[in-house]
Amino acid sequence: MPGMFTDMSEPSAMERIKAASRRLRGTLAESLADPLTGGLREPDAQLLKFHGSYQQDDRDLREERRRQKLEPAHAFMIRTRTPGGVVTPAQWLHLDAIATTYAERGLRITTRQAFQLHGVIKRHLKTTLQSINRALIDTVAACGDVNRNVTVAANPWLSSAHATVYAQAAALSEHLLPRSRAYYEIWLDEVRVAGSGEEDEPLYGAAYLPRKFKIGFAIPPLNDVDVLAQDLGFIAILENGRLVGYNLTLGGGMGTTAGDPSTYPRLAEVVGFVAPEQVTAAAVAVITTQRDLGDRSDRKQARLKYTIDRLGMERMRREIEQRAGFVLKPARPYAFEHRGDRFGWTEGEDGRGHLTLRLVAGRIEDRAGSPLLSGLREIAHIHQGEFRLTPNQNLVIANVAASERSRMDALVARCGLDGFRHAGPLQLNALACVALPTCGLAMAEAERYLPALLEKIQTLLHRHGLGSQPVDLRISGCPNGCSRPYLSEIALIGRAPGRYNLMLGGDHLGQRLNSLYGENLSENEILDALDPLLARYARNREPAERLGDYLTRTGIVKSLPRVRAEVTSG
Repeated sequence: MPGMFTDMSEPSAMERIKAASRRLRGTLAESLADPLTGGLREPDAQLLKFHGSYQQDDRDLREERRRQKLEPAHAFMIRTRTPGGVVTPAQWLHLDAIATTYAERGLRITTRQAFQLHGVIKRHLKTTLQSINRALIDTVAACGDVNRNVTVAANPWLSSAHATVYAQAAALSEHLLPRSRAYYEIWLDEVRVAGSGEEDEPLYGAAYLPRKFKIGFAIPPLNDVDVLAQDLGFIAILENGRLVGYNLTLGGGMGTTAGDPSTYPRLAEVVGFVAPEQVTAAAVAVITTQRDLGDRSDRKQARLKYTIDRLGMERMRREIEQRAGFVLKPARPYAFEHRGDRFGWTEGEDGRGHLTLRLVAGRIEDRAGSPLLSGLREIAHIHQGEFRLTPNQNLVIANVAASERSRMDALVARCGLDGFRHAGPLQLNALACVALPTCGLAMAEAERYLPALLEKIQTLLHRHGLGSQPVDLRISGCPNGCSRPYLSEIALIGRAPGRYNLMLGGDHLGQRLNSLYGENLSENEILDALDPLLARYARNREPAERLGDYLTRTGIVKSLPRVRAEVTSG
């Protein structure tokens, strides 16, 4: 049966959980009803991911609760499925109300153009998911071993071609949803019918995919989705402003495991060209190939990138073409010129404006002197267009009529949302994952540490006359790389509290991996390492040369192949 185990290797524990789950139901309903614990049974905590939520605990309190012989302070993170990050003002207000009623720390925008809510306790989990559904948003397949939220170039209203790409990506996201009714039965009280727990899953099979799967649509010259970091990418090819098709990319992925040199970041490879009407068939062919040939015994080796490196790209291409029913055509020329968001106003073909705001690490909450959540609530009450979440954790107030721009500018300034007008390029382009205190995988701080880190590195840049020089910096609390750090000019990868691997030399377009420069460094050691490098860069760079390019050209860091990178010394 498709999606079951294809070799004699012992399936991993997660594979056994999925296969026995009755199409993702498990005993979730019973776990939710158990009043004696704030958490779920372990198999159910794993299955919950397919429903768009992770069981977490407050790690700031973990040790104290252990000493008191109490269970961890369990709470749940919820992630939305919002293809391309598009929501209406009404949906925004609904999510705002949910966040202020049931969650902690407001809303958060992820690097996959989704919302995350943190700190929802178990007895409110079902109510919260039902409330999200009433906003005509769901969380199905936002996590788990399925296709995740599809990312799309952030502002398709710039041209009719952009709108076409977004529509195609949204349709593909819908097509790739699991067919199980478990989500609707457990969370929305849908009546079970005959065959419940035995639904046909023609795409995913009985055990779903070996690991998560990510898709992104990029529209050159902008690579804001970091398309080469995706398992499957579609690079739009435009001719005279008209979409003619996509270059297909395969095999990207950021996640690694600390101390395991068999795991590594990988950039996707361009393998051919598909017409717009071939997109769905191509995606299904790639996903079913990974379903049937991916590693189900070792989850560390289960992403598509490892399947490709184990089998070879030529075999992968043959499999995809056979399953899709057509031959991939030669890739078309394209060029990326920019990756970060374009802050402030941009104007579409129809004259309507789009205002991009900077949200540090994507966090939207009210703090002293910075009422971001309240400010965006005011904007949502008057905005007549829509909001678009960017893959760089920022927000576009999209589709604003020319007559409304001055009013929008005044409201943005009054609510303290105009920080982009005063920030330098280092602050504008930095990314960070959530990390502590909620992420169970985090080894070090990321989101909470980012503002202080930016200030200290900005001081170094000013010292060497580089204060206005664009530099990409990303920080991840662990090697899994949710902030796509392996594509950054400077990146910090958490190894332990207050300790990071320093990665250098990525390019500013998302087309070159960085490499390990210093391992397990403290903050002072990181700054001491960067100081002389920035001095050399300031003295010796070529005109308009970026930091990552300089470090690579001069041999200070190695230029790495696209298929893998050294992350630790093992």
